[in-house]
Amino acid sequence: MTAVTDDIPGVASGPRLAGGLAFAVVSALSFGLSGALASGLLAGGWSAGATVLVRVGLAAVVVLPLGIWALGGRWDVLRRNAGTVVLYGLLAVAGAQFCYFSAVQHMQVGPALLIEYTAPAAVVCWLWLRHGQRPGPVTLVGAAVAALGLVLVLDLLSGADLSPVGVAWSLAAMVGAASYFLISADTTSGLPPLALAAGGLVVGSLALALLGLVGLLPMRASTAAVSYADREVAWWVPLLVLGLVTAAVAYCTGIAAGRRLGSRLASFVALLEVVAGVLFAWLLLEELPRAVQLVGGLLVLVGVVGVKLGERQTARVEPTPA
Repeated sequence: MTAVTDDIPGVASGPRLAGGLAFAVVSALSFGLSGALASGLLAGGWSAGATVLVRVGLAAVVVLPLGIWALGGRWDVLRRNAGTVVLYGLLAVAGAQFCYFSAVQHMQVGPALLIEYTAPAAVVCWLWLRHGQRPGPVTLVGAAVAALGLVLVLDLLSGADLSPVGVAWSLAAMVGAASYFLISADTTSGLPPLALAAGGLVVGSLALALLGLVGLLPMRASTAAVSYADREVAWWVPLLVLGLVTAAVAYCTGIAAGRRLGSRLASFVALLEVVAGVLFAWLLLEELPRAVQLVGGLLVLVGVVGVKLGERQTARVEPTPA
């Protein structure tokens, strides 16, 4: 298994930075759409387990041919990185989603999502402890501002009941999310991003199916029409979008972003997923965001900029690893 990541600050610049940010934004928007779409399916009789299995399974079917094409016959690269692919599928795909859905069975969605999205802080701590990449003061301030923005976006200032069991599941989901950013940013393995995405989705699908077979992940489906913003659509429409957009596109662009930006910056840009989730809930579920949530979204953007500025300062004072 290769090293998880060597996240060199300041690597991304110019077109590489612009491309990485574009991929990261597309990934965040795609992931952010999943919550609103899944809510309609859950209200229509689908279980969380069945929804996430179809989502990941469909994405695996779509991305697998692309992953094989990206390998170009270099099966030795896949064999050398088999451990990384399995770890990615179990933690970043199946683990993160299974733990998140388990968390929301015991607590509100907002607090569970906020706890999961402490992952960027975990990424910064890992890079500091494991690779000696000590965050500068600007990075720390940016992280704090982004965290405050998330609190406002999720409207937690009014207070929320936290279940110890739910918190434990949310922290486990955070580990999965942090693993997603760290493994996605690994540029030393030689494994193409599409191959990593395909392998992870296949492993994740198999793991979720196994959880369903043993009864740990309830599987319940329905062919009833699904309602969004007072409009009904066929049940297969949101499932198709969940698989193609919120999984296939989201994971592929997320890995591409991590390769260009590094795990630290990519993880903070991914905080836009929470903002996107609020906006899509507004459009599809008619859940209007409050003014405080809009302010929170702005703070998230400010925090992301702060993290990038902090990386540039770190790049000037830290030697580049050989």
